[in-house]
Amino acid sequence: MDNLAASKLRTQLAEPDSIIFCPGVQDGLSARVCLQQGFKNLYMAGAGTAMSLLGVPDLGLTTADDMVRNASMIAPLDRTAPLIADADTGFGGPAMTERYILAGVAGLHIEDQVTTKRCGHLLGKELVDTSTFTSRVRGAAAARSRLNSDIVIIARTDSLQSLGFEEAVLRLQAAVQADADVAFLEGIQDKEQMKQIVEAMKPTPCLLNMVAGGVTPLINSAEARHLGFRIVIWPCFAMTAAYLAYQQAAKELQTTGAIAEHWGGPDGAGIVGGVRESFELCGLTEFTAFDKEMGGKTFTDGV
Repeated sequence: MDNLAASKLRTQLAEPDSIIFCPGVQDGLSARVCLQQGFKNLYMAGAGTAMSLLGVPDLGLTTADDMVRNASMIAPLDRTAPLIADADTGFGGPAMTERYILAGVAGLHIEDQVTTKRCGHLLGKELVDTSTFTSRVRGAAAARSRLNSDIVIIARTDSLQSLGFEEAVLRLQAAVQADADVAFLEGIQDKEQMKQIVEAMKPTPCLLNMVAGGVTPLINSAEARHLGFRIVIWPCFAMTAAYLAYQQAAKELQTTGAIAEHWGGPDGAGIVGGVRESFELCGLTEFTAFDKEMGGKTFTDGV
């Protein structure tokens, strides 16, 4: 099965001394904004999906349908920008990996938490044994082979918190033996551990997870590249920005009964981020032009 995005992600990983920098997106609008700003890769956040689609915390409450449906909406927005998706614990087997592949996802990560998982930066995470973890990875690799796909499989371990660094490395090494392409140590506690995991997993590329307010110190992409990481994700960045903007706007609307006076003219004219500007971001001109080109008359009176 052809998946140009997955092949492109593999090509990016093969480029020496480069880094794949992924903003976390949770919906079509956040993805469109990041693409508009020139990002070449995207990451679909599990926490963002839970909060955006369901309004619930990242406590394993999303289903495979929730996650795959969101990924299948985001991935086609720009097939030249590879999407890496959170696949949680794999949702039960290789058939679920096939659904991600068919959705057009370029890469996914599978972890070693129990099915009722939680955000990697929360306490109290429960783990499966190494054999179960590697069987998840092996199943994903089998699904990849069956569909003749290039999808990149990222093995994530959440064992650092409870089992320590050495056990976490052993789990990731076992996952690589089971055909994972990238190693992802969740919950790194300091820069020294960042250096150690890159060194311990060589030559396997490593992913770094940057969560504001989490347990891992935040560094920029240049420093992550210097430390040897090949992929950096900022899963909560768009979700946090949206939350803060919603909060500010809602407070203003509740307090004043309007937003036009602050954001535009008295009638809302010239509002930054107004309805037409937002529609243009999401392809208004392209959609209407395509309809006209095909002989459609839906938008002949303009939009």
